[in-house]
Amino acid sequence: MGCKLNYSETSAILDRLSAEGWQLSSVEKGADMIVVHTCAVTKQAEQKCRQKIRKLIKRNPKSVVVVIGCYAQLQPLRLSGIEGVHGVLGSNDKFRTGLYREIFETRPEAPLVQVSDVCGMEEIHAGYSLPEHSGVSRTRAFLKIQDGCDYGCAYCTIPLARGRSRSLPVAMIVERAHALAASGYREIVLTGVNIGDYRSEGTGLAGLLRMLELVELDRIRVSSLEPDILDDRLLDVVACSQKIAPHFHVPLQSGSDRVLKAMGRRYTTAVYRERVMRAVESIPDCAIGIDVIAGYPGESEEDFQDMYRFIEGLPAAYLHVFTCSVRPGTRLASQTASGERKLSLPADIERRSGMLIELGIRKKSSYTAGFLGKERKVLVETCMRDEGGRVCCSGYTSNYLQVTAAAEGFEGDAGRLKGMLVPVVIGEMDHDLNLQGRLLF
Repeated sequence: MGCKLNYSETSAILDRLSAEGWQLSSVEKGADMIVVHTCAVTKQAEQKCRQKIRKLIKRNPKSVVVVIGCYAQLQPLRLSGIEGVHGVLGSNDKFRTGLYREIFETRPEAPLVQVSDVCGMEEIHAGYSLPEHSGVSRTRAFLKIQDGCDYGCAYCTIPLARGRSRSLPVAMIVERAHALAASGYREIVLTGVNIGDYRSEGTGLAGLLRMLELVELDRIRVSSLEPDILDDRLLDVVACSQKIAPHFHVPLQSGSDRVLKAMGRRYTTAVYRERVMRAVESIPDCAIGIDVIAGYPGESEEDFQDMYRFIEGLPAAYLHVFTCSVRPGTRLASQTASGERKLSLPADIERRSGMLIELGIRKKSSYTAGFLGKERKVLVETCMRDEGGRVCCSGYTSNYLQVTAAAEGFEGDAGRLKGMLVPVVIGEMDHDLNLQGRLLF
């Protein structure tokens, strides 16, 4: 559950377990052991994890259930208290594969809980998608390059759950990228907690990207980047590349300088705007995705209106809108408990969130409509014949537009198109902002 980083780590753990004799199974097949990789970014995320765990236990009473990840790191006693959970492993301990066998073989009456302190943690573990031949067929792979964060934003639990920023060695990342490409993946998404902070052996993110361009791939995609790290060198590398996707997810969180300061963010709205404008002006088709938080404690109506107007003026391709979740152990939790920062009223949070969601829809509609009638390359992820025998493909452009395209007159095996980078003419956009197109041969 949770982010792309969780996905990449889950796959790497499964790969290690497979090498030790385990066989990949599924819930539907009645797996002997079920591993739930949890998220703790918000209260809602934690609630979804608990619901999922209970549902899995109810449907699979004979399975051994092991709960791992960020929520396990932060709240191990709460998770171990769920009846039917056999083990709880924290952020570092989840990579100790011997613990899974120990839990499986002993089926302890009291759950085995292993949660190491992340403070001062130097070790970093690999994360990568499973090879194509493992039976998990995909066209896009996730590759972890970094973990942890040094930023210490007031609202964030990541330093508590994952520790300080640390990076995987360059050679290890490049070797894994070659292996993923050789197994059939055509796109790699670089992931981590704060990947713009990547640094290993004197190499930063821009240098790593240059090395990865030599891998036999169609695309390299960068995931979320902090605005203060979106520098000219990195933008120049992307602008000059034929492989690196013109797509950045750049968290804003607030468009009010007063709130940004309270959050402990490392930029102002002026800096954010300058970085975003530099990106879209220097990189053709560049898509900018934005995270924003509604209802941050202490956010006034004036702060919100400042944020709304600020985002209105940005060339954003889409918004991800979150409501503020005060997490235990954070600086924000202390500030709200002491009365230093006052919680926003639920009605204000709902209204502000709704306004931002509506703004996000308009932004996405405006950006997407600019590609109607244009030809773009689409990396096909799914392909099948409909009831009328027509082949329909779906995939993403380099700037992260999802397109469904009809392959009129295609007589061959539809599955053969999967994983191919094909030219598509984008024809129309429906009411849900989905793009429809026509495959060119």
